[in-house]
Amino acid sequence: MPLTPLDIHNKEFSRRIRGYDEDEVNEFLDQVIKDYEIVIRENKELQSQLLAVQERLDHFANIEETLSKTIIVAQEAADEVKNNAKKEAQLIVKEAEKNADRIVNESLAKSRKIAMEVEELKKQASIYRARFRTLVEAQLDLLSHDGWESLEDRDRLEDHERQREREIKEIY
Repeated sequence: MPLTPLDIHNKEFSRRIRGYDEDEVNEFLDQVIKDYEIVIRENKELQSQLLAVQERLDHFANIEETLSKTIIVAQEAADEVKNNAKKEAQLIVKEAEKNADRIVNESLAKSRKIAMEVEELKKQASIYRARFRTLVEAQLDLLSHDGWESLEDRDRLEDHERQREREIKEIY
């Protein structure tokens, strides 16, 4: 156990003949006591400061650890958000591609339907022109002949016209 200033103050030395001067030794011991008290006080202050510094160091170490964990969590969250955004973007692209394919297929189907309708209209127009041409030719023929013979010829022309219509229908 270390000496205390009180231990030094209470220390009694044995006396001998021709020993040291008692007043001088007491003065020296008083000075040692004062200096020793100062050293002890400084030591306590330094220990107190060391404790405060250690507490601050622990506090900052705790903050550092918390910040490190926070940065890791933030990075993981950012990575997750980034991955989710990529997945969502891929889903949007796939959906857009599906919609584009559907629109193209619908357009092609409509185009085919319209092309078939156009072909049908062309056929009908061709039949109509053929009928009209036959009618006009029959009427011109009728106008160019007089009498009953032309009516008989007209019947033959009508038969001929019906025959021609059948042939046209077979072609188309």
